[in-house]
Amino acid sequence: MSIPRAGRAPDDLIAVPPPLIPEFARAEERRHLLATLHLELRACARCATAGYLAHANAVAGTRGRIGDRVMLIGQAPGHLSVERGLPFSGPGGGVLDRWLVRAGYTPGALHREVYIAALTRCDPGKNPRGGGDRKPSPPELALCRPFLLRELELVRPRAILLVGGMAIAAFLGPARLEDVIGTTTQRNGVHLLPLPHPSGVSRWLNDPAHQSLVAHALEWLAEWRRAWAAADAVHPAR
Repeated sequence: MSIPRAGRAPDDLIAVPPPLIPEFARAEERRHLLATLHLELRACARCATAGYLAHANAVAGTRGRIGDRVMLIGQAPGHLSVERGLPFSGPGGGVLDRWLVRAGYTPGALHREVYIAALTRCDPGKNPRGGGDRKPSPPELALCRPFLLRELELVRPRAILLVGGMAIAAFLGPARLEDVIGTTTQRNGVHLLPLPHPSGVSRWLNDPAHQSLVAHALEWLAEWRRAWAAADAVHPAR
C-alpha cells in the first residue's frame, strides 16, 4: 500500500505531511523506502548534469532513521561535511549539538537522534563575494526539493528545526530572524521551530538579545522532548 502524498502548501511553501493513519504506519516498509531514497541521493548528479556544479557529492547531505522525532533542515552541506562524509561535522554542528544539550538531550544527540536533511544535498561551494558558502540558486533548490518532500513523507518527524534563513523561508516565507526565532508554528500536527544558522561567519548570534531568542526557542524544544518522554513512559514502545 502506498504512502499518501503531501499537498502543496500556500504560496509554494514546502508542505508538511499530515500525521500517519494506522494503515500507512508500517515502519518496516518506510525503512525500506527510505533506504532506497538514500541510495538515490548518493547517486544523484542532477546539478552537475544541469551545469550548476562541477561535481555532485550528496553523500554528506543526509543522515537519519525512521522513528527520529526531530528533523533538522539546513541550507546545504559545507566542504567539511563533504570531506568527512557527515552533515554538520564542523564547528556549526558542535554549536547545534550544544543547543540540543541545552534542550535536555545528551551530548552527541545531533548525529544520533536527529534526522538531518537540507534544501540541497551537495556542497554549493564558497560565496564568490566571500563570507561563507554560496546560497543555492532557485533551480538547484527545485532539483532537490522532491528528495526533501519524500523524506518528510517517510520520516514523519514530530518537530522540524529550520536552521538558517533559507530553510525558514522555504517553510514559513521570507522573514527577519529576530521576528521568527523564539516562535513556533504547528502545521498538520508538526512543530516548526526556526533557528539561526550556527556558522561562525554569521554575526547575528553576537547580539545578547538574539541569544535570548535562541534560548526561548530551545525552551520550546525542551518542552516537546519532555512531553514525548512522558508519553513513552505511559506507552512504551514494544
